[in-house]
Amino acid sequence: MSSVSYDPMLPDVRRDPYPHYAELRRKAPVAFIESTGFWAVARQRDVHEVLRSPDRFSSGPMRFIRTNGRPPANPMEAAGNIRAESLARMLEQLPFPAFELATARSVIYADPPGHTPLRAIVNRGFTPRRVAALEPRVRAIARECLAGARRKGELDLVTDLAIPLPVTVICELLGVDPERRDDFKRWSDAIVTSQTAGAEAPPSSAIPELILYLAEVIERRRREPREDLISTLLRAEEGETLKPAEVVTFALLLLVAGNETTTNLLGNALLALTEHPAELERVRRDPALVPALVEEVLRYDSPVQLLWREATRDVELAGVSIPKGSIVVPLLGSANRDDEAFPGADRFEVTRERPTHLAFGFGVHFCLGASLARLEARVALEELLALPRVTRKPGTRPERLDAFMLRGLRSLPLVLDTAG
Repeated sequence: MSSVSYDPMLPDVRRDPYPHYAELRRKAPVAFIESTGFWAVARQRDVHEVLRSPDRFSSGPMRFIRTNGRPPANPMEAAGNIRAESLARMLEQLPFPAFELATARSVIYADPPGHTPLRAIVNRGFTPRRVAALEPRVRAIARECLAGARRKGELDLVTDLAIPLPVTVICELLGVDPERRDDFKRWSDAIVTSQTAGAEAPPSSAIPELILYLAEVIERRRREPREDLISTLLRAEEGETLKPAEVVTFALLLLVAGNETTTNLLGNALLALTEHPAELERVRRDPALVPALVEEVLRYDSPVQLLWREATRDVELAGVSIPKGSIVVPLLGSANRDDEAFPGADRFEVTRERPTHLAFGFGVHFCLGASLARLEARVALEELLALPRVTRKPGTRPERLDAFMLRGLRSLPLVLDTAG
């Protein structure tokens, strides 16, 4: 096996994985990484092969992943830092057996054929028509988030826009009671923090409290359906529906995945633009380029850098033999910087000719919320770039998430140049 320097646990790799990805593609495009025990897949064509072959590469390991590191050893570890008393209270008060929560099906880790009916059910909530209808409300939320920036002349892109926008949208999609939205925001912040901080995060009651709240809403929607996502998921069509525990599991997935994707996409977009002022000016002069900007950011600095798969049998990939049961990690961030697929891949070019990137995955597990993330990012960037000239706040540095599965920012202070 070729010796390569890629070790996702190292701080310098987390800060900038792209030179290490390039080394992998050059020296060992399918490499066993001894420090983590998984097989890294770096080239675009090989990542594509893994993602389109669920019969050979199962999504099962996604059940227990944590966004800041390796798959945990067991479900209790996957639960994260939960206060014991909160967990006990949740187990006592759940309106359905607790084992149903532990064994609930989920689209993120189910393989065909079981994945197919699940995907059909959750797709009901994300039809093109339903997502397109959200644009006026998404724009209103973005403007509300930016109102303070107009007054103060500055904002933190992440905390003032990139986090509250998707959280609010998800709240409204799920049908969260308006009087509980502050609680929902607190829960979502705590869950996202626990996912990205891992063992360093303090014990939290957020997950048990949120699960109990969702279970309560589900019981109400079963009796009195509304026009919200929870009611849609509970509504039987052609005999297919989700159990309450499965709706809870999906809502948690939507909260974490939906928040993180849009939040990281927006942070990475503004960072790339401020580091490439000519591209920023190009988009400011021609706002019609914003959709192309979104796609180039997804490719250039992918919000989700990798996924987890398991070899279902002995397989060969790019001439390398991978034993059955091995954890295989398709590196989306590396695939999207592959010069074979994207000439001059390390250049950030808003007007780049656009072969299909893999930022949202591929195949049966293509990101369910891709159209929503694109909508949120496009609208937010349109509104932000319509403000007076945006620049990085002097004397500050962007603060990266300490994670290797996700690529995003904790903070990005910006100022509005009212003279610009």
